[in-house]
Amino acid sequence: MLGKRNIFLVGPMGSGKSAVGRQLARLLDAPFYDSDAEIERRTGVDIPYIFEKEGEAGFRQREREAIEALTLIEPIVLATGGGAVLLAENRRCLGERGCVVYLQASVEQQAHRVRHARHRPLLANVDPEVKLAQLMEERAPLYLGVADLTVSTDGRKVQNVAEEIVRGLKARNPPYTAAHR
Repeated sequence: MLGKRNIFLVGPMGSGKSAVGRQLARLLDAPFYDSDAEIERRTGVDIPYIFEKEGEAGFRQREREAIEALTLIEPIVLATGGGAVLLAENRRCLGERGCVVYLQASVEQQAHRVRHARHRPLLANVDPEVKLAQLMEERAPLYLGVADLTVSTDGRKVQNVAEEIVRGLKARNPPYTAAHR
């Protein structure tokens, strides 16, 4: 991890990747990107529309392309989509090109945070808690396998999570400061 200036946030939907990523970018004086927002910018349509027209496979291909491009930007704080870790190529890009931080959240916390969301195609027409539990069972080993640092977000303020990440980065990589960009 020594010398890695990019920070990539992984974790399930509702774990706080976008909110924490924005705050972390401010603390580190680095640009913030969100892979889902980048996909929407590139295509001109929202994620549910892509899922509707191209299915999850089409979306994952677009996600792979976005992550490939975004992980080449340095320095960067990048919030990835919850399923970004499903493709080995994404895990390789993330692991080789930056420090991967897994934002861990319980299924209960995720369900609470996404309960009013209308833009979550994987939660459409299903019991959200059941689906979130299924996704967590499938993806948790992938998050853990790629992560350099794991931080729980359950019941915590965004600022506190971001500060814990900065402390964790400094402990693992002492020269990491905004001045070393």
